[in-house]
Amino acid sequence: MKAPRIGIFCSGGDSPGMNAAIRACVRMALHLGYQPIGIRRGYTGLIEGDFVELSAGSVSGIIERGGTILRAGRSPAFQTPEGRKQAYQNLQARGIQRLIAIGGDGTARGARSFLGEYPDLQILLLPGTIDNDLAGTDYTIGFDTAVSIAVDAIDRLRDTAAAMGRIFLVEVMGRDSGFIALYSGLAGGAEAVLVPETPTDYEAISAILERGWRRHKTSAILVVAEGDEAGGALLAAKEIQRRFPQYEVRAVVLGHIQRGGKPTAFDRILATRLGAAAVERLHEGAHSAMVGIQKDEIVLTPLSRVSKAHHPLNPNLLRLVEILSL
Repeated sequence: MKAPRIGIFCSGGDSPGMNAAIRACVRMALHLGYQPIGIRRGYTGLIEGDFVELSAGSVSGIIERGGTILRAGRSPAFQTPEGRKQAYQNLQARGIQRLIAIGGDGTARGARSFLGEYPDLQILLLPGTIDNDLAGTDYTIGFDTAVSIAVDAIDRLRDTAAAMGRIFLVEVMGRDSGFIALYSGLAGGAEAVLVPETPTDYEAISAILERGWRRHKTSAILVVAEGDEAGGALLAAKEIQRRFPQYEVRAVVLGHIQRGGKPTAFDRILATRLGAAAVERLHEGAHSAMVGIQKDEIVLTPLSRVSKAHHPLNPNLLRLVEILSL
C-alpha cells in the first residue's frame, strides 16, 4: 500500500527560511508515514503538473540556503476557474489531498479560492513573507533576515555618511507594511523612519535634522518603506534636498537584496517549527488555516481571517526612534 501524499509548494515572492520550512515539512512527513511531494513554481506547478517526490536526502544541506529549492512565483492562470480546475485534476491524478503552501497574502487568497471550489482538499498555509504583515502570527518567515540585511546596509552607509557629511535616505521593502523600515531604522540608529502606516511629516523630519545640526551632527540616516506615501526614497530625497540645499542628500534603494542570502538563526528556527507543526496538524485533521506563532506558541488561524488585517505598528517604537535621534 502506497503512503499517503502531502504536496508542498512556495508561492509569491521568495523569503529567507523557505528552504528550512521545506526541510521540516519533508522530514516530519516521512516521520509520520507520508510521501512528501514537491510542487515547483507554486500555483503554476500545480497547473502544469511540475511535481517531484522528495526524500530526506533531497533536503539535506538546504536549511542554511536562501531562496527556495522548489522555486516560487505568481500565477495569473491560477486566478481563473480553468486554471484551478487543471490544478485540481493534477492533484487527483497523483493522489494528493493534503497541501502545505508557503507564502504570503496572495498565496492565502489563492488557497481560499481553491478551497471554495474544491472543499475536499486539505490545505495549510505557512506565513512566508519578509513583510511580516499577516494577521494570525507574530512573525513571518523571512522578516528577521530582511531586517538584518537592512541593518547591515544601514551600518555601512552610516560610515560613509559620517565620512562625507551626507544625508542618506535608505529605502527598504514594504509596499503596505512598515515593519522592516521600523525595525531596521530602530536597530540602525536612524534619525527618522517613514512608513505607510503614518503620514509623512516633513516639518517634523526637518526639525529632527535641524536639532542634530545644532549639536554639530554632520550626517543623518532616514529609513523609508517603499510604500510610504512620500513616494519612496528617491522622491523623499528630493524634498529633503530642497529643504537642506547646503547638504549632500543621497537615496539608496536596497530592493530585492533583502530577499536573498542565508536566513538568520531566528528564521531557521521559526520555519522549522512552523513546517513541522503544519505536517502534524494536517495529520491530526486540521486544514483551511494558517500555521503561525503567537507568544511563542503554535496557533492556527482560519484562512478567511489571514489577509483581512495587518499588524499595527507599535507607536512606542516610532516614538523611540524620534527620541533617540537626538
